[in-house]
Amino acid sequence: MNKAIFYHAGCPICVDAESQMLNAIDTARYTVDIVHLGEQPDKIHDAAAAGVVSVPALLIDENIFHINYGASLLELQGEGQ
Repeated sequence: MNKAIFYHAGCPICVDAESQMLNAIDTARYTVDIVHLGEQPDKIHDAAAAGVVSVPALLIDENIFHINYGASLLELQGEGQ
């Protein structure tokens, strides 16, 4: 089974995108990990290495899909202020 990772920061845009993504993704083909970068800041480096620039974002089949715009990774690291 393939793996998908949904990165978000808990903002309203992210929460809405998470809900819609979970309803749309084919769970027979993908296991889905949800990574809340606000609660798991140690995962920001992994997200950046995967190509995430802003959240919410979906990593699926080694491709990043940025969904709307909630926050940049720099903002989550405290560097964008």
